[in-house]
Amino acid sequence: MQPALIRIIDNIRKQLEDSEWQGTYQETQIWPEGTSEATLHQFKELQSQLNQATPETAETIRTELQQLPQPFPGYELHLTKAEQTRIVDVWHLCYCVCFQAYPVTDGPVQVDESIIDREVNDVDWLVLDNKAKAIVDEVFSQLGAE
Repeated sequence: MQPALIRIIDNIRKQLEDSEWQGTYQETQIWPEGTSEATLHQFKELQSQLNQATPETAETIRTELQQLPQPFPGYELHLTKAEQTRIVDVWHLCYCVCFQAYPVTDGPVQVDESIIDREVNDVDWLVLDNKAKAIVDEVFSQLGAE
């Protein structure tokens, strides 16, 4: 996934250089589906307590946290132009690079094996870069259409 992220970020940088849009990145947390507001509040409260806890109480708080749903890290591109704003899920773009026909509506995802050079058993950087560029180009072309 790291090679896809590198190529996506680089292609976003190139697009932003020639665009009126300004971009900033923000880390986010994505919660499992069905996580209640009460659970989110409890998680945040325990995290806050953990930051100020003594070593003796920290272990108890960590144990409580482990019993709760855990967020997944997210990475967003926040785009602005004049009064317009758009948010792009960067991990989603990486998944589009790494998987065939992503997102899938049902069933498991299939790895796009065209991005792997079987002769050297490594990433085919040219194919990966071309696919990442096409995906980022599509995102920016949609910005102009909105």
